[in-house]
Amino acid sequence: MPRFPLLIAATTLGTGAALLGGGALLQWLRPPLTPAVSSAALTRAARWDPDPWRRRDAALLLHARLGEEPRQRRQLLRHQGWGADPLAAVVLKQDALAAEALGDSTAATQLWQQQLRRFPDAPSSADALYALGREQPIQRQRLRQRFPAHPAALAAALEAGDQGQALLDGASHLARWGARWPGAMQPIRAACALKDPAPNAGQRDQLAAGLAQLGDGQAALACLRGGRGSNATELSLAQALLKGTAADNALGQGRLLELVRRAPEVPEADEAVRLLVLQPQADALLAQLPPRWRSSAPVQAHAALAGGGRGALAVLQRWPTDRASWDLQWELARSALLAGRWADASQLLSTITPETLPAPLAARASFWLAYAQVRQGNRQAGLSRWQELRRQWPGGYYAWRAAVQLGDPAADTLLEEQAIAPANPDEPAASGEPWWPLQSGDPGLDTLWRLDQRLEAWEQWRQRRGNVPPGDSATLLVEGRLRQGVGDDWTGLGQLELASLRLAPDPCGLQPLLERSLHPQRFLPEFQKAAAPVGLPVSLLLAVAKQESRFTPTVHSPADAVGLLQLLPSTASELAGRPTSSRELEDPGLNARLGALYLHQLARQWDQQLLPIVASYNAGPGAVTGWLAEPAARRRLRDEPELWVEAIPYPETRLYVKKVLGNLWSYSQAPVPITPAPTSPNRGCPASVLP
Repeated sequence: MPRFPLLIAATTLGTGAALLGGGALLQWLRPPLTPAVSSAALTRAARWDPDPWRRRDAALLLHARLGEEPRQRRQLLRHQGWGADPLAAVVLKQDALAAEALGDSTAATQLWQQQLRRFPDAPSSADALYALGREQPIQRQRLRQRFPAHPAALAAALEAGDQGQALLDGASHLARWGARWPGAMQPIRAACALKDPAPNAGQRDQLAAGLAQLGDGQAALACLRGGRGSNATELSLAQALLKGTAADNALGQGRLLELVRRAPEVPEADEAVRLLVLQPQADALLAQLPPRWRSSAPVQAHAALAGGGRGALAVLQRWPTDRASWDLQWELARSALLAGRWADASQLLSTITPETLPAPLAARASFWLAYAQVRQGNRQAGLSRWQELRRQWPGGYYAWRAAVQLGDPAADTLLEEQAIAPANPDEPAASGEPWWPLQSGDPGLDTLWRLDQRLEAWEQWRQRRGNVPPGDSATLLVEGRLRQGVGDDWTGLGQLELASLRLAPDPCGLQPLLERSLHPQRFLPEFQKAAAPVGLPVSLLLAVAKQESRFTPTVHSPADAVGLLQLLPSTASELAGRPTSSRELEDPGLNARLGALYLHQLARQWDQQLLPIVASYNAGPGAVTGWLAEPAARRRLRDEPELWVEAIPYPETRLYVKKVLGNLWSYSQAPVPITPAPTSPNRGCPASVLP
């Protein structure tokens, strides 16, 4: 008889092990659930799948599609907060939020307390501390201490108080961990002016750094009260001042010089020198640098360019991986190309080979090297290089021009209607387009992304990285995509562009993922509706909107242009036939319709010629008419269109044309297949982009 309980226990344990093993086997045999799975299939899985982990995955995916439906969200998440899995913490958080939305404060409080008890270190517990802190202020203090960079902590810091020590503590926290948090500027400014208690030196440095990040150089100066900040603060302060008035600019230059003299060995000194090189009176400023910096890559590259190329090859050979050398190489090569000095251009473009450059610069160098080879009579070598360019970097302006040179018929039909598939209603509303993995290298983060918990993924990323800005291309790619996932295309696309400029070479195979992330299909219904009446391809509107506004409907330019396609109210009023306000132009549908109408007018004016159409959208049709006034310019546009673009006298328009038409080519191509990136340290691929 004593053996019977042992037999029961062994049987129970065996059954449990079999269930766990069976669940693991089912997970392994079947592909994981993702946002690409239909709602019907997810509903079946949430109800009937024998694997409890898969049922929870399905519930979380369906939960992400419900939007503002708290009662249904609670029903979906019922009984899903089991186990020690990190996803249980996410379930408890979402359940508590849904209970709050229903006004059930008792249930919400119990769920928040349960979360803190079971998962005290999980990032999602930051929200528990924030919620419980409404009644227990001590919880808000714990929140800022334990999860300082989490958005919940930043919100708590903003609400800390508007006077005295509470204001100083909250503002100092915001300045250190999230100066760009909405509403942070006012308390940071107010804290700088406090007299009781007055900020100490360390707090003043933090507050000044925060104001400098926000672009308010004068307020940052005032916060320092005539003193000097840390090296990082001084650099940020100088960058803010350089964007101000002439007097501010002079102050910024002076602080940069002093930073380099005082601390010539620190990393900030390198960036300070690069900023000084860009100033109009750079020669006088650079002459005041310490000797070690006068013989640096940025200073020597500047001297070579100012000297008409004298000594340029020595600079390129000595510093082939420095971005100052890359700029020098291109400026001199561009001058040689426009002058028809093909041999000189070839020599310059071969000194730093395309294979060692970031993808956009590599494609540019490769295209023009092939162009120069063809002009020198080596046509086969040029054609081979253009073919390789298209294979290696299939998206962007230079891939398009290589396709034209190779006689690809698709390259001459970009103004014809392109078939762009509408979003699948079963896919997540956050993106409105096909889903693909995050590939961060961090299993927890990748799982949250796979389950469409994008906000949770972003919050966990921010908390774990702190306030450290992303630096390398892999980290920029992940943060850019996370920002896109929470609707911040403005910052996200900016980070992705920066990632492409730092991707050299690409041992991790990130280029296809980066190319697709750089070209999202936002506001597709609005653009389709706007394009159809005027016969323009939707891809053209997408290409222009990406460059003009990064798909941000509320963005305003310094020149008062507004919205997706950055229309001036005066231009919009002419197109609409009635007065049109800036507020109206923030509406995506109206902005898309009027922008499409303007592009249609330009297309008729320029007889469907893409280059002057896009140039006119940026510089105005009057300027482009002037550039084409001479017969030689019109012949160049017809016979050497790539050189016509390089001869555009406005650098901004020159870059704009290439960016927009590169976008257009990328949008017109079939998506590049994406395969999981390797994570081998031997190839330079980090196992995770999180610290």
